[in-house]
Amino acid sequence: MFDKGQFEIPENMRELAERNVEQARTAYSHFMQVAMQAQQMMFQSSGAMASGPLAASAIQIQTRAMDYARRNLDASFNFAADLARARDLKEYLEIQGRYAQQQMQAYQQQAEELGKLMTAAAQKAQPKS
Repeated sequence: MFDKGQFEIPENMRELAERNVEQARTAYSHFMQVAMQAQQMMFQSSGAMASGPLAASAIQIQTRAMDYARRNLDASFNFAADLARARDLKEYLEIQGRYAQQQMQAYQQQAEELGKLMTAAAQKAQPKS
């Protein structure tokens, strides 16, 4: 019926995809460096204006969210690179399934931790009676 060779991804296409992923990863890396520098400058400039436990909590939440964004994008680039190296449809689908499972676990853990941080910040904001 179908020859297995029909479903194989040609080597030159895989190489092109890998190069494209690496170029995108490089551009993303530069963007993240600039974003982190901007975040650091914001923290430094707001440090003199906002102090106290609530401000510290906000900075902690924002820093953690940026870290999670970086981790998730790194995982996405690794996923794209793995897909680019897939030799056939079966391997391609296995990579997709593995990535989806790993990211669902990561998102759950990240949401739990951010929820805890936000709850702690809300408790600090409550007036003491």
